[in-house]
Amino acid sequence: MKLPGALGRPSLARRLVLLAFGWSFAALVISAVVLALLFRQAAEQRVDQTLGELIDNLLSNSTVEAGQVFAPALTDERALRAYSGRYWTIAAPTREGQVRPLVRSYSLFDSALRTPPDLVARLRANPAQPIAYDTRGPLEEPLRARARYAVLQGVPVIFLAAEDRTSIDRSVLNFAAWTAGAFLLLGGGLVAAIIIQVRVGLRPVFELQNEVAAVRRGKAENLQRTYPIELVPLADELNALLAHNQEVVERQRTHVGNLAHALKTPISVMLTEAGQRPGPLAEVVSRQAETMRQQVDHHLRRARAAARSQGPGERTSVVEILDELARTLERIFRDKGIEIDWDAPDELFFLGERQDLLEIAGNAMENACKWGTSRVRVRAAATTPERFRLSVEDDGPGLPPDRREEVVRRGARLDEKTPGSGLGLSIIDELGRAYGGNLRLGDSPMGGLRLEIDLPQAEA
Repeated sequence: MKLPGALGRPSLARRLVLLAFGWSFAALVISAVVLALLFRQAAEQRVDQTLGELIDNLLSNSTVEAGQVFAPALTDERALRAYSGRYWTIAAPTREGQVRPLVRSYSLFDSALRTPPDLVARLRANPAQPIAYDTRGPLEEPLRARARYAVLQGVPVIFLAAEDRTSIDRSVLNFAAWTAGAFLLLGGGLVAAIIIQVRVGLRPVFELQNEVAAVRRGKAENLQRTYPIELVPLADELNALLAHNQEVVERQRTHVGNLAHALKTPISVMLTEAGQRPGPLAEVVSRQAETMRQQVDHHLRRARAAARSQGPGERTSVVEILDELARTLERIFRDKGIEIDWDAPDELFFLGERQDLLEIAGNAMENACKWGTSRVRVRAAATTPERFRLSVEDDGPGLPPDRREEVVRRGARLDEKTPGSGLGLSIIDELGRAYGGNLRLGDSPMGGLRLEIDLPQAEA
Protein backbone atom coordinates (compact mmCIF):
# COMPACT_ATOMS: atom_id res chain seq x y z
CA MET A 1 0.00 0.00 0.00
CA LYS A 2 1.35 3.40 -0.96
CA LEU A 3 1.17 6.22 1.53
CA PRO A 4 -0.32 9.50 0.34
CA GLY A 5 1.70 12.65 -0.11
CA ALA A 6 5.13 13.08 1.40
CA LEU A 7 4.71 10.05 3.69
CA GLY A 8 4.70 7.76 0.66
CA ARG A 9 7.82 9.30 -0.89
CA PRO A 10 11.21 7.67 -0.35
CA SER A 11 13.48 9.82 1.82
CA LEU A 12 17.25 9.51 1.82
CA ALA A 13 17.50 11.11 5.27
CA ARG A 14 14.79 8.82 6.68
CA ARG A 15 16.49 5.80 5.14
CA LEU A 16 19.87 6.68 6.66
CA VAL A 17 18.36 7.40 10.07
CA LEU A 18 16.33 4.20 10.12
CA LEU A 19 19.30 2.12 8.94
CA ALA A 20 21.63 3.57 11.57
CA PHE A 21 18.92 3.32 14.24
CA GLY A 22 18.28 -0.31 13.30
CA TRP A 23 21.83 -1.52 13.69
CA SER A 24 22.37 0.68 16.78
CA PHE A 25 19.25 -0.73 18.43
CA ALA A 26 20.28 -4.30 17.59
CA ALA A 27 23.80 -3.71 18.91
CA LEU A 28 22.49 -2.18 22.14
CA VAL A 29 19.97 -4.98 22.74
CA ILE A 30 22.57 -7.69 22.08
CA SER A 31 25.10 -5.92 24.30
CA ALA A 32 22.58 -5.55 27.13
CA VAL A 33 21.60 -9.22 26.94
CA VAL A 34 25.24 -10.36 26.84
CA LEU A 35 26.16 -8.16 29.82
CA ALA A 36 23.19 -9.47 31.83
CA LEU A 37 24.16 -13.06 31.05
CA LEU A 38 27.79 -12.43 31.96
CA PHE A 39 26.75 -10.79 35.24
CA ARG A 40 24.46 -13.74 36.00
CA GLN A 41 27.25 -16.18 35.20
CA ALA A 42 29.70 -14.29 37.43
CA ALA A 43 27.19 -14.23 40.31
CA GLU A 44 26.54 -17.97 39.97
CA GLN A 45 30.26 -18.71 39.84
CA ARG A 46 30.75 -16.74 43.04
CA VAL A 47 28.06 -18.81 44.80
CA ASP A 48 29.44 -22.02 43.27
CA GLN A 49 32.84 -21.14 44.69
CA THR A 50 31.32 -20.64 48.16
CA LEU A 51 29.48 -23.97 47.92
CA GLY A 52 32.65 -25.66 46.69
CA GLU A 53 34.54 -24.40 49.74
CA LEU A 54 31.78 -25.79 51.99
CA ILE A 55 31.98 -29.20 50.26
CA ASP A 56 35.80 -29.20 50.56
CA ASN A 57 35.44 -28.53 54.29
CA LEU A 58 32.97 -31.41 54.66
CA LEU A 59 35.13 -33.71 52.57
CA SER A 60 38.33 -33.01 54.47
CA ASN A 61 36.79 -33.34 57.94
CA SER A 62 34.25 -36.14 57.50
CA THR A 63 35.13 -39.57 58.95
CA VAL A 64 33.93 -43.15 58.54
CA GLU A 65 33.64 -45.48 61.51
CA ALA A 66 32.27 -49.00 61.21
CA GLY A 67 30.91 -48.16 57.76
CA GLN A 68 29.04 -45.12 59.08
CA VAL A 69 29.82 -41.61 57.89
CA PHE A 70 30.20 -38.83 60.47
CA ALA A 71 30.14 -35.17 59.52
CA PRO A 72 32.43 -32.62 61.17
CA ALA A 73 31.12 -30.08 63.64
CA LEU A 74 30.81 -27.01 61.42
CA THR A 75 30.37 -23.52 62.83
CA ASP A 76 28.32 -22.09 59.92
CA GLU A 77 25.45 -20.37 61.76
CA ARG A 78 23.16 -20.44 58.73
CA ALA A 79 23.48 -24.22 58.47
CA LEU A 80 22.39 -24.47 62.14
CA ARG A 81 19.09 -22.56 61.65
CA ALA A 82 16.07 -24.32 60.21
CA TYR A 83 15.25 -23.33 56.64
CA SER A 84 17.88 -20.57 56.70
CA GLY A 85 18.75 -20.92 53.01
CA ARG A 86 22.15 -22.62 53.53
CA TYR A 87 21.97 -26.43 53.35
CA TRP A 88 24.30 -29.40 53.02
CA THR A 89 23.93 -33.16 52.87
CA ILE A 90 26.24 -36.16 52.84
CA ALA A 91 24.49 -38.91 50.88
CA ALA A 92 25.17 -42.34 49.49
CA PRO A 93 24.36 -43.39 45.91
CA THR A 94 22.02 -46.37 45.60
CA ARG A 95 22.11 -49.12 43.04
CA GLU A 96 19.02 -47.61 41.40
CA GLY A 97 20.93 -44.37 40.79
CA GLN A 98 19.17 -42.47 43.54
CA VAL A 99 20.61 -40.44 46.43
CA ARG A 100 20.10 -41.64 50.00
CA PRO A 101 20.87 -38.97 52.67
CA LEU A 102 23.25 -40.08 55.40
CA VAL A 103 23.93 -36.83 57.25
CA ARG A 104 22.21 -33.48 56.75
CA SER A 105 22.54 -29.97 58.11
CA TYR A 106 20.22 -28.76 60.87
CA SER A 107 18.88 -26.17 58.48
CA LEU A 108 17.17 -28.89 56.40
CA PHE A 109 15.30 -30.01 59.50
CA ASP A 110 13.20 -32.94 58.25
CA SER A 111 13.59 -32.20 54.49
CA ALA A 112 16.03 -33.40 51.87
CA LEU A 113 17.77 -31.64 49.03
CA ARG A 114 16.24 -32.38 45.67
CA THR A 115 18.56 -33.72 42.99
CA PRO A 116 18.27 -34.26 39.23
CA PRO A 117 17.33 -37.84 38.25
CA ASP A 118 20.62 -38.37 36.39
CA LEU A 119 22.88 -36.81 39.02
CA VAL A 120 24.46 -40.05 40.20
CA ALA A 121 25.16 -41.24 36.66
CA ARG A 122 26.77 -37.94 35.72
CA LEU A 123 28.96 -37.93 38.85
CA ARG A 124 30.10 -41.54 38.31
CA ALA A 125 30.90 -40.77 34.66
CA ASN A 126 33.29 -37.99 35.71
CA PRO A 127 34.06 -38.31 39.45
CA ALA A 128 36.59 -35.47 39.47
CA GLN A 129 34.15 -32.89 38.05
CA PRO A 130 31.63 -31.30 40.47
CA ILE A 131 28.16 -30.58 39.13
CA ALA A 132 26.22 -27.36 39.73
CA TYR A 133 22.46 -27.15 39.20
CA ASP A 134 19.35 -25.21 40.17
CA THR A 135 16.65 -26.73 42.34
CA ARG A 136 13.99 -25.91 44.94
CA GLY A 137 14.42 -25.80 48.72
CA PRO A 138 12.23 -26.97 51.62
CA LEU A 139 10.13 -23.80 51.36
CA GLU A 140 10.08 -23.91 47.53
CA GLU A 141 12.66 -21.15 47.43
CA PRO A 142 15.05 -21.21 44.45
CA LEU A 143 18.39 -22.81 45.31
CA ARG A 144 21.78 -22.96 43.69
CA ALA A 145 23.26 -26.41 44.46
CA ARG A 146 26.56 -28.15 43.95
CA ALA A 147 27.33 -31.91 44.10
CA ARG A 148 30.64 -33.75 44.35
CA TYR A 149 31.43 -37.48 44.29
CA ALA A 150 34.08 -38.91 46.63
CA VAL A 151 35.15 -42.18 48.27
CA LEU A 152 35.83 -42.09 52.02
CA GLN A 153 37.76 -45.11 53.25
CA GLY A 154 36.18 -47.30 50.60
CA VAL A 155 32.69 -45.84 51.05
CA PRO A 156 31.30 -43.94 48.02
CA VAL A 157 29.52 -40.74 49.09
CA ILE A 158 28.05 -37.65 47.46
CA PHE A 159 28.47 -34.25 49.06
CA LEU A 160 25.62 -31.80 48.39
CA ALA A 161 25.58 -28.11 49.28
CA ALA A 162 22.96 -25.53 48.38
CA GLU A 163 22.22 -21.83 48.95
CA ASP A 164 19.21 -19.63 48.38
CA ARG A 165 19.72 -17.90 45.03
CA THR A 166 17.12 -15.17 45.57
CA SER A 167 19.87 -12.61 46.16
CA ILE A 168 21.52 -13.69 42.89
CA ASP A 169 18.30 -13.27 40.91
CA ARG A 170 17.63 -9.93 42.57
CA SER A 171 21.13 -8.70 41.76
CA VAL A 172 20.76 -9.84 38.15
CA LEU A 173 17.40 -8.06 37.85
CA ASN A 174 18.82 -4.87 39.36
CA PHE A 175 21.80 -5.03 37.05
CA ALA A 176 19.54 -5.64 34.04
CA ALA A 177 17.29 -2.71 35.03
CA TRP A 178 20.23 -0.33 35.46
CA THR A 179 21.79 -1.59 32.24
CA ALA A 180 18.52 -1.14 30.36
CA GLY A 181 18.16 2.40 31.68
CA ALA A 182 21.73 3.28 30.79
CA PHE A 183 21.38 1.76 27.34
CA LEU A 184 18.10 3.60 26.78
CA LEU A 185 19.87 6.87 27.54
CA LEU A 186 22.74 5.80 25.33
CA GLY A 187 20.27 4.81 22.61
CA GLY A 188 18.54 8.19 22.84
CA GLY A 189 21.89 9.93 22.56
CA LEU A 190 22.82 7.75 19.59
CA VAL A 191 19.53 8.52 17.82
CA ALA A 192 20.05 12.25 18.37
CA ALA A 193 23.64 11.94 17.16
CA ILE A 194 22.51 9.96 14.12
CA ILE A 195 19.89 12.56 13.22
CA ILE A 196 22.40 15.38 13.64
CA GLN A 197 24.97 13.45 11.62
CA VAL A 198 22.50 12.82 8.81
CA ARG A 199 21.32 16.43 8.81
CA VAL A 200 24.89 17.73 8.79
CA GLY A 201 25.99 15.16 6.24
CA LEU A 202 23.07 15.94 3.92
CA ARG A 203 23.22 19.71 4.42
CA PRO A 204 24.94 20.22 1.04
CA VAL A 205 22.05 18.35 -0.60
CA PHE A 206 19.53 20.66 1.11
CA GLU A 207 21.63 23.68 0.11
CA LEU A 208 21.64 22.42 -3.47
CA GLN A 209 17.86 22.09 -3.33
CA ASN A 210 17.49 25.64 -1.98
CA GLU A 211 19.81 27.05 -4.63
CA VAL A 212 17.93 25.29 -7.43
CA ALA A 213 14.69 26.69 -5.97
CA ALA A 214 16.27 30.17 -5.95
CA VAL A 215 17.11 29.78 -9.64
CA ARG A 216 13.56 28.68 -10.39
CA ARG A 217 12.17 31.67 -8.49
CA GLY A 218 14.38 34.12 -10.34
CA LYS A 219 16.68 35.00 -7.41
CA ALA A 220 19.76 33.52 -9.14
CA GLU A 221 20.81 32.56 -12.65
CA ASN A 222 22.82 29.44 -11.82
CA LEU A 223 24.38 27.43 -8.99
CA GLN A 224 27.30 29.28 -7.47
CA ARG A 225 28.09 27.59 -4.13
CA THR A 226 31.02 25.26 -3.57
CA TYR A 227 29.80 21.72 -2.94
CA PRO A 228 31.52 18.52 -1.74
CA ILE A 229 33.29 16.51 -4.40
CA GLU A 230 30.43 13.98 -4.51
CA LEU A 231 27.94 16.71 -5.52
CA VAL A 232 30.19 18.67 -7.89
CA PRO A 233 29.22 16.57 -10.96
CA LEU A 234 25.52 17.03 -10.17
CA ALA A 235 25.91 20.79 -9.70
CA ASP A 236 27.87 21.05 -12.95
CA GLU A 237 25.21 19.09 -14.82
CA LEU A 238 22.48 21.31 -13.38
CA ASN A 239 24.34 24.45 -14.43
CA ALA A 240 24.83 22.99 -17.90
CA LEU A 241 21.12 22.14 -18.06
CA LEU A 242 20.18 25.67 -16.98
CA ALA A 243 22.49 27.16 -19.59
CA HIS A 244 21.08 24.89 -22.28
CA ASN A 245 17.52 25.71 -21.23
CA GLN A 246 18.26 29.44 -21.32
CA GLU A 247 19.82 29.05 -24.75
CA VAL A 248 16.75 27.19 -26.00
CA VAL A 249 14.46 29.89 -24.60
CA GLU A 250 16.52 32.64 -26.24
CA ARG A 251 16.39 30.80 -29.56
CA GLN A 252 12.63 30.46 -29.20
CA ARG A 253 12.29 34.18 -28.50
CA THR A 254 14.45 35.04 -31.50
CA HIS A 255 12.51 32.65 -33.67
CA VAL A 256 9.19 34.05 -32.45
CA GLY A 257 10.38 37.61 -33.14
CA ASN A 258 11.58 36.70 -36.61
CA LEU A 259 8.33 34.91 -37.33
CA ALA A 260 6.28 37.87 -36.09
CA HIS A 261 8.24 40.26 -38.34
CA ALA A 262 8.02 37.92 -41.33
CA LEU A 263 4.23 37.54 -41.02
CA LYS A 264 3.16 40.98 -39.89
CA THR A 265 4.92 42.83 -42.73
CA PRO A 266 3.06 41.01 -45.58
CA ILE A 267 -0.22 41.32 -43.68
CA SER A 268 0.31 45.06 -43.22
CA VAL A 269 1.08 45.38 -46.97
CA MET A 270 -2.13 43.51 -47.80
CA LEU A 271 -4.19 45.76 -45.52
CA THR A 272 -2.58 48.90 -46.97
CA GLU A 273 -3.17 47.83 -50.57
CA ALA A 274 -6.73 46.79 -49.82
CA GLY A 275 -7.42 50.13 -48.18
CA GLN A 276 -6.20 51.99 -51.25
CA ARG A 277 -8.42 50.05 -53.65
CA PRO A 278 -11.98 50.09 -52.34
CA GLY A 279 -14.37 47.43 -53.47
CA PRO A 280 -15.92 44.06 -52.52
CA LEU A 281 -12.63 42.22 -53.01
CA ALA A 282 -10.75 44.79 -50.93
CA GLU A 283 -13.27 44.42 -48.11
CA VAL A 284 -12.87 40.62 -48.10
CA VAL A 285 -9.08 40.93 -48.18
CA SER A 286 -9.10 43.51 -45.37
CA ARG A 287 -11.40 41.41 -43.21
CA GLN A 288 -9.42 38.18 -43.71
CA ALA A 289 -6.06 39.94 -43.32
CA GLU A 290 -7.24 41.47 -40.03
CA THR A 291 -8.33 38.01 -38.88
CA MET A 292 -4.92 36.66 -39.88
CA ARG A 293 -3.18 39.40 -37.90
CA GLN A 294 -5.25 38.63 -34.82
CA GLN A 295 -4.50 34.92 -35.17
CA VAL A 296 -0.77 35.65 -35.56
CA ASP A 297 -0.79 37.93 -32.51
CA HIS A 298 -2.66 35.30 -30.50
CA HIS A 299 -0.35 32.38 -31.30
CA LEU A 300 2.84 34.42 -31.06
CA ARG A 301 1.74 35.77 -27.70
CA ARG A 302 1.12 32.25 -26.42
CA ALA A 303 4.46 31.05 -27.78
CA ARG A 304 6.32 33.89 -26.07
CA ALA A 305 4.53 33.29 -22.78
CA ALA A 306 5.22 29.55 -22.93
CA ALA A 307 8.91 30.19 -23.60
CA ARG A 308 9.12 32.62 -20.69
CA SER A 309 7.33 30.33 -18.25
CA GLN A 310 9.67 27.43 -19.07
CA GLY A 311 12.85 29.43 -18.58
CA PRO A 312 14.45 30.53 -15.28
CA GLY A 313 12.08 32.73 -13.33
CA GLU A 314 12.23 36.51 -13.30
CA ARG A 315 10.95 38.67 -10.46
CA THR A 316 8.67 41.59 -11.24
CA SER A 317 7.39 43.96 -8.58
CA VAL A 318 3.59 43.98 -8.57
CA VAL A 319 3.49 47.36 -6.81
CA GLU A 320 5.56 49.03 -9.54
CA ILE A 321 3.37 47.63 -12.33
CA LEU A 322 0.07 48.60 -10.69
CA ASP A 323 1.33 52.08 -9.84
CA GLU A 324 2.55 52.63 -13.40
CA LEU A 325 -0.70 51.37 -14.95
CA ALA A 326 -2.90 53.34 -12.56
CA ARG A 327 -1.14 56.62 -13.37
CA THR A 328 -1.28 55.97 -17.11
CA LEU A 329 -4.92 54.89 -17.25
CA GLU A 330 -6.13 57.73 -15.05
CA ARG A 331 -4.59 60.15 -17.56
CA ILE A 332 -6.06 58.28 -20.53
CA PHE A 333 -9.58 58.20 -19.01
CA ARG A 334 -9.35 61.68 -17.51
CA ASP A 335 -12.49 62.78 -19.38
CA LYS A 336 -14.54 60.09 -17.58
CA GLY A 337 -13.05 61.03 -14.23
CA ILE A 338 -12.00 57.44 -13.52
CA GLU A 339 -10.38 56.96 -10.12
CA ILE A 340 -8.29 53.79 -9.70
CA ASP A 341 -8.00 52.48 -6.13
CA TRP A 342 -5.23 49.89 -6.05
CA ASP A 343 -3.41 48.07 -3.26
CA ALA A 344 -0.67 45.40 -3.11
CA PRO A 345 2.01 44.44 -0.59
CA ASP A 346 5.47 45.86 -1.22
CA GLU A 347 6.98 42.37 -0.87
CA LEU A 348 4.72 40.84 -3.56
CA PHE A 349 6.59 39.81 -6.73
CA PHE A 350 5.35 38.19 -9.91
CA LEU A 351 7.35 35.11 -10.98
CA GLY A 352 7.59 36.02 -14.66
CA GLU A 353 8.53 38.73 -17.11
CA ARG A 354 7.53 42.33 -16.62
CA GLN A 355 5.93 42.56 -20.08
CA ASP A 356 3.57 39.66 -19.33
CA LEU A 357 2.34 41.19 -16.08
CA LEU A 358 1.93 44.52 -17.86
CA GLU A 359 -0.30 42.88 -20.46
CA ILE A 360 -2.36 40.92 -17.91
CA ALA A 361 -2.92 43.74 -15.43
CA GLY A 362 -3.05 46.42 -18.14
CA ASN A 363 -5.78 44.71 -20.15
CA ALA A 364 -7.80 43.96 -17.01
CA MET A 365 -7.57 47.52 -15.69
CA GLU A 366 -8.18 49.07 -19.11
CA ASN A 367 -11.30 46.94 -19.57
CA ALA A 368 -12.56 48.08 -16.13
CA CYS A 369 -11.86 51.72 -16.99
CA LYS A 370 -13.79 51.41 -20.29
CA TRP A 371 -16.90 49.97 -18.65
CA GLY A 372 -16.66 51.61 -15.22
CA THR A 373 -18.52 54.80 -14.36
CA SER A 374 -16.11 56.47 -11.97
CA ARG A 375 -14.25 53.94 -9.82
CA VAL A 376 -12.01 50.96 -10.43
CA ARG A 377 -10.64 48.84 -7.57
CA VAL A 378 -7.53 46.68 -7.99
CA ARG A 379 -6.22 44.29 -5.35
CA ALA A 380 -3.24 41.91 -5.40
CA ALA A 381 -2.54 39.60 -2.46
CA ALA A 382 -0.82 36.28 -1.83
CA THR A 383 -3.09 33.24 -1.52
CA THR A 384 -0.34 30.65 -0.96
CA PRO A 385 3.45 30.88 -0.64
CA GLU A 386 3.65 30.12 -4.39
CA ARG A 387 0.61 32.00 -5.81
CA PHE A 388 -1.08 35.39 -5.60
CA ARG A 389 -4.44 36.65 -6.83
CA LEU A 390 -5.04 39.75 -8.92
CA SER A 391 -8.61 41.09 -8.81
CA VAL A 392 -10.01 44.06 -10.76
CA GLU A 393 -13.51 45.49 -10.14
CA ASP A 394 -15.50 48.34 -11.61
CA ASP A 395 -18.76 50.15 -10.93
CA GLY A 396 -20.08 49.74 -14.46
CA PRO A 397 -23.16 47.90 -15.75
CA GLY A 398 -21.63 44.47 -15.09
CA LEU A 399 -21.97 41.37 -17.24
CA PRO A 400 -24.73 38.73 -17.22
CA PRO A 401 -23.44 35.25 -16.25
CA ASP A 402 -24.55 33.75 -19.58
CA ARG A 403 -22.34 36.21 -21.51
CA ARG A 404 -19.13 35.82 -19.51
CA GLU A 405 -17.78 32.85 -21.38
CA GLU A 406 -18.49 34.58 -24.67
CA VAL A 407 -16.40 37.67 -23.93
CA VAL A 408 -13.29 35.60 -23.19
CA ARG A 409 -13.24 34.32 -26.78
CA ARG A 410 -10.77 36.07 -29.07
CA GLY A 411 -12.17 39.26 -30.54
CA ALA A 412 -15.56 38.99 -28.86
CA ARG A 413 -17.15 42.37 -28.06
CA LEU A 414 -20.40 43.12 -26.27
CA ASP A 415 -20.71 46.64 -27.62
CA GLU A 416 -19.38 47.52 -31.04
CA LYS A 417 -19.57 51.21 -30.12
CA THR A 418 -17.01 50.83 -27.37
CA PRO A 419 -13.50 51.32 -28.75
CA GLY A 420 -11.15 48.34 -28.74
CA SER A 421 -10.47 45.09 -30.52
CA GLY A 422 -12.22 42.79 -28.05
CA LEU A 423 -8.96 40.94 -27.36
CA GLY A 424 -8.29 42.20 -23.83
CA LEU A 425 -9.94 39.41 -21.82
CA SER A 426 -8.66 36.83 -24.29
CA ILE A 427 -5.09 38.06 -23.79
CA ILE A 428 -5.52 37.86 -20.00
CA ASP A 429 -6.85 34.33 -20.24
CA GLU A 430 -4.10 33.15 -22.62
CA LEU A 431 -1.22 34.61 -20.61
CA GLY A 432 -2.77 33.47 -17.33
CA ARG A 433 -3.06 29.89 -18.55
CA ALA A 434 0.56 29.99 -19.72
CA TYR A 435 1.48 30.73 -16.07
CA GLY A 436 -0.79 28.06 -14.64
CA GLY A 437 -3.74 30.34 -13.78
CA ASN A 438 -7.24 30.81 -15.14
CA LEU A 439 -9.49 33.82 -15.61
CA ARG A 440 -12.66 34.03 -13.49
CA LEU A 441 -15.44 36.57 -13.97
CA GLY A 442 -18.05 37.41 -11.34
CA ASP A 443 -20.19 40.14 -9.82
CA SER A 444 -18.50 42.98 -7.97
CA PRO A 445 -19.93 44.54 -4.78
CA MET A 446 -19.37 47.83 -6.58
CA GLY A 447 -22.09 46.85 -9.05
CA GLY A 448 -19.96 46.01 -12.08
CA LEU A 449 -17.74 43.13 -13.16
CA ARG A 450 -15.17 41.42 -10.96
CA LEU A 451 -12.16 39.84 -12.70
CA GLU A 452 -9.82 37.43 -10.86
CA ILE A 453 -6.74 35.55 -11.96
CA ASP A 454 -4.15 33.54 -10.01
CA LEU A 455 -0.51 34.01 -10.92
CA PRO A 456 2.83 32.60 -9.70
CA GLN A 457 4.51 34.45 -6.84
CA ALA A 458 8.26 34.93 -6.43
CA GLU A 459 9.99 35.15 -3.08
CA ALA A 460 10.66 38.66 -1.88
